[in-house]
Amino acid sequence: MGANTSPSEKPRGLIRIIKATGYSWAGLKAAYHHEAAIRQEVVLLATALAVLLWLQLPVMESLMMFGVIVLVIIVELLNSAIEAVVDRVGEERHELSGRAKDIGSAAVFVSLLLAGVVWLTILWHNFGVPLIQ
Repeated sequence: MGANTSPSEKPRGLIRIIKATGYSWAGLKAAYHHEAAIRQEVVLLATALAVLLWLQLPVMESLMMFGVIVLVIIVELLNSAIEAVVDRVGEERHELSGRAKDIGSAAVFVSLLLAGVVWLTILWHNFGVPLIQ
């Protein structure tokens, strides 16, 4: 924290955007290299994209199905950040550390449930047996 964080000395405009993009890219690379779950979800995303191209569903439905997989990756990135910070604080077990990790994991689980519900609902709507005939 020795760097001067005075608002007048922070990068602005295009330079700020370029630096922020670099930090974001570094974060994505770090997550991919250090987190198996991120790598698995990238494979899931690529597979989902291939399936969606093959199914040729309406654009909005395809975007929703693709979007919920991206949401899972976003939540996993946040969970990985929480875990990294908790691990940085200390290796000893603490109730709050465990709670933070469990809540982050629960967020990933909920996002996966949402993705499953969205995919099943749209697939059922397009290919399933009608409930009312």
